[in-house]
Amino acid sequence: MFKIKNLRWWIAGLLFIATSLNFLDRQVLSISILKIQTDLDISDVEYGWINTGFLISYALMFTLGGVLIDRFGTRIGLAISVGLWSLSNALHGIVQNALHLGIVRFFLGVGEGGCFPGAAKGITEWFPKKQRALAMGIAIGGSALGAVIAPPLTVYLTSLFGWRGTFAATGIIGGIWVLAWLILFYKPDKSPFITKNELAIIEKGKTEKNGKTPKIPIKSILKVRQAWGLIIIRFLLDPVFYFWMFWIPKYLSQERYISFERIGELFWIPFLALGLSNMIGGWISDRLIISGMSANRARKSIMGLAAALTMVAPLTVVAANAEIAVLFMSLIMFAHGFWITNYITITSELFGKYATSTVVGMSGTAGAIAGLLLNPLIGKIVENYSYLPMWIMSGIMYPLGFIILLITIPKLIPVRLVSNNLNNK
Repeated sequence: MFKIKNLRWWIAGLLFIATSLNFLDRQVLSISILKIQTDLDISDVEYGWINTGFLISYALMFTLGGVLIDRFGTRIGLAISVGLWSLSNALHGIVQNALHLGIVRFFLGVGEGGCFPGAAKGITEWFPKKQRALAMGIAIGGSALGAVIAPPLTVYLTSLFGWRGTFAATGIIGGIWVLAWLILFYKPDKSPFITKNELAIIEKGKTEKNGKTPKIPIKSILKVRQAWGLIIIRFLLDPVFYFWMFWIPKYLSQERYISFERIGELFWIPFLALGLSNMIGGWISDRLIISGMSANRARKSIMGLAAALTMVAPLTVVAANAEIAVLFMSLIMFAHGFWITNYITITSELFGKYATSTVVGMSGTAGAIAGLLLNPLIGKIVENYSYLPMWIMSGIMYPLGFIILLITIPKLIPVRLVSNNLNNK
């Protein structure tokens, strides 16, 4: 069997593509809804409920998917996750009304819920600590690429095939990814493609003894203050990000009066900023650690800066034109990239490879629950009032989240968890 040099970076690249597809498939509706609402006569309130259908299943599977990936492995878990959401995405092309759209959106959430817990576990399995934040940034940064290409790609494909054909085309891409993943991904010590030198790099510094994989019960995790801090933060912040994802195209159309085609030209820019900051934020915190700064101070310094930057969000409303509004959106997306990369890295450093997916899943579920509660309300607010309250919320929540982080995780020290068969230290 031939060997692949630097295989771990190829794995990070595959995870980058997976998270790209995750956000691409999710964002196609955010753009095409401007056409679908006309064709299927869907109101803003109904659109809010459709998003809630997605978030209900996403909330359930973010935790359950993380638990299943921890129990049964990253390889099979992510293959099922990507395969299911790709099929569901393709089925968007045959819907006839709001109910149909809500149903396929629900199953899209079932599949997508396992993506980020699986990506976090894959990076934790394949990368040593000093490279982990950069690798995590690359893997998570794919989400921004998916969101970057979604607006122009959706507009282009819709011009060729209509919105129904656009969903089918993007679903097929996911099926191709599943095949590549099953061929290439194994645990490092089981991979037929890894070199001996790279395996030594990955294994260096490991203290776990070979044997049965520890199973960490959720009740053990919920006894830990740090876990609750991470969960509360996502509960507060994720609805803000869901607002940006699901409602900004409609904001640009309804409040800034720009065309479907112009939205495709502008809406990718904030997500490009997000993708760059995903990688830059991880790289900077890694460099700070290498220079001698503690991981605790390095991660939190980047997150504190990010929280401060998001406070410009309300200025979006008073921007002189759509282009300046998009500039402010880009700045807050850039800040989110700094935040989320270091947030997930902190999670992996606190809970290790045996519980990271579960904790990421639980916190993601909390965020999705908050999002599903808020989305119908957003529909009512924007239909009957304006988008201003949502932009004010966007500027408040990240500083609040940072305060909670400092209180619940004063020091970045690995958490002791009691497992069903051995201790995770």
